[in-house]
Amino acid sequence: MRRRRQEQRHASHDRWLVSYADFITLLFAFFVVLYASSQVDKRKVGRLALSIQMAFQELGVFETSNVAVPLGDSDKVPFSKAQMVKGMDAAPELGYFVQPMSGMLGPGTSRAALNQIQKNLEKALAPEIRSHVAEVKSRRDGLVISLREVGFYESGSATLRPSALDALDRLASILKTRPELLRIEGHTDNIPIHNSLFASNWELSTARASNLIKELIDRYHFEPERLSAAGYGEFHPVAPNDTAEGRARNRRVDIVVLNSPDLGAF
Repeated sequence: MRRRRQEQRHASHDRWLVSYADFITLLFAFFVVLYASSQVDKRKVGRLALSIQMAFQELGVFETSNVAVPLGDSDKVPFSKAQMVKGMDAAPELGYFVQPMSGMLGPGTSRAALNQIQKNLEKALAPEIRSHVAEVKSRRDGLVISLREVGFYESGSATLRPSALDALDRLASILKTRPELLRIEGHTDNIPIHNSLFASNWELSTARASNLIKELIDRYHFEPERLSAAGYGEFHPVAPNDTAEGRARNRRVDIVVLNSPDLGAF
């Protein structure tokens, strides 16, 4: 009986090449997709920017323009004629403010007007500014006039010093005729208060803000609807509380000339 020769089967060691080739193909396709998605159609972006700008112009936010929005892909995008608004510093004549952090946009006092108010206040309060008992500075939500305790209040008291009324007269003469809302903010350092009038820094800061509002209404006849009070205690410092100088800067009352009517209740 003739034996059948069993054919020897040899295992293929090259099958990994198929999986490797599939992997390389998928990897290549992945990077192609990433590259394609990263390429922005600048012409379409330009048309979108111009369309948004013209929509704001229709609402009265930006000045009007006669720039036409290109409709076709072959139309030229007139960037050289577009009225690009990069910020309030670049276009102070616009009567609007922008809050980058919150994205709010609304009618209010222009940056140019606030700058003029700041110059007038710095001139009126020049003696106090030189003595480092007052400071005028610009902030995101408006113009801030800081009245430090050392020049305006006795320690632990919410009543203005009689010697501070002259400075308040000069300050009020500038702000009384303005239309902006005013927020009066009371601030303290982080040293706990111990007296019979106030149980905490919260109460002291709030009382100082409220008493100053009462002074503005009774003495200078400010319109009450323009005014609001806030007591922040020790929690909004402008300097570290680990030095006597820093604590002195933190004990203050801030008069904030708001650049938007929407912020008056905050």
